[in-house]
Amino acid sequence: MESMHHQLRRLAAPLILANLSVPLLGMVDTAVVGHLEDPAPLGAVAIGATLFGFLYWGFGFLRMGTTGLTAQEVGGGGDVQLVLLRGLLLAGIIGAGLIALQGPLGRIGLDLLAPGPEVRPLAETYFAIRIASAPAALVHYVVAGWFLGRENGRIPLLLMVLVNSLNAALDAWLVLGLGMGVAGVAFASLAAEYVAAGLGLALVARAGGLARPAAGWAAVREGAALRRMVAVNRDLFVRTLVLLGAFAFFTRQGAAQGEVILAANAVLLNFQTLMAYALDGFAHATEALTGRTVGGGDREGLRRAVGAAAQWSAGLAVGFSAAYLVAGEYLIALLTGIPEVRAAAATYLPWAAAAPLVAVAGFLFDGVFIGATWTRDLRNAMLVVVFGIYLPAWWWLMPAFGNHGLWAAMILFLAARGVALGLLWPRRLAGVGLP
Repeated sequence: MESMHHQLRRLAAPLILANLSVPLLGMVDTAVVGHLEDPAPLGAVAIGATLFGFLYWGFGFLRMGTTGLTAQEVGGGGDVQLVLLRGLLLAGIIGAGLIALQGPLGRIGLDLLAPGPEVRPLAETYFAIRIASAPAALVHYVVAGWFLGRENGRIPLLLMVLVNSLNAALDAWLVLGLGMGVAGVAFASLAAEYVAAGLGLALVARAGGLARPAAGWAAVREGAALRRMVAVNRDLFVRTLVLLGAFAFFTRQGAAQGEVILAANAVLLNFQTLMAYALDGFAHATEALTGRTVGGGDREGLRRAVGAAAQWSAGLAVGFSAAYLVAGEYLIALLTGIPEVRAAAATYLPWAAAAPLVAVAGFLFDGVFIGATWTRDLRNAMLVVVFGIYLPAWWWLMPAFGNHGLWAAMILFLAARGVALGLLWPRRLAGVGLP
């Protein structure tokens, strides 16, 4: 029988590679505009990326919820096709709604992030172009979640690497070749997201996911199943929105300190994002294994899956922290050629190097609770951590310590996520397999 460590490595390896392509693309975006003479485009891309973090990752529950529900159907011998079709139905409705509401969404988002007068027009351009990709981005989430729930990490890897390679190539052509600036970055993302969605649906059709369900098309709209999916997704939506709000608040507080600090923090957040997507590879693999073991009532299997994931995640976090301490200033130089931004980023680099060590438990337990669809716990823990720890820490530390205080509050937030979910874990584990 395949060991849990081997199962985890088999799933996590392609997912880590797929996930790393996302922040590497973000670094390409940053590097392309970061070597322009004016820091305003770099700030605009940072603002735009944060805003789409709200709009797209706010609906990332479509990926997470689909993974957990699909994995549980696999463990319990249910119909995984119906989970897919319900997810695609929700993705289409939500994507169309985002396009219809783009005017107020863009204005409200930019008002909240409060970019300066030189940055805002560029951020508005980025938003107006990229919002058209909403349906494609959300369909991609559902497709990736469905394959992952079936413990197939190769398809998400294929989709992610293809789309991000295309995005990077278009970035270079449109921005550096054609001189389109921020608009070129947005058009590159728009085109790449539709390519990913189209290829994903083709692969789903090849796997039989778009054929008529055995229970008939009416089963897709079955009330109890849809209500369960909506309830899981609702909790994940609130949790993800609050999480993204924490990072958007960080970006806004950086913007309030001027363009140089905004740009420096944007460069260092690429380090955080790179680490987060790598650790998410193990978290996503844990989602699939957790969902299968919870769906089958296998408490011991769940315990072994989480133990294996904890070991691998901790090792990866230590590696990232060491790499940032040793090579951080070289990475900063790759991302921006603006001297004042480089100097500011180097000043705050130790905070970015500490982040992987304090954040690792939060990523691990995210994967566990998502795969088990213990989404109410995720929602409540996130609310407590943000409003009970992160914001009070910012209020207390930033006036006295400036941007160092802002980073300290972020570090406390990342640590508290893992602590809060870790306190809930023993009780949840004890309930697995009980009637």
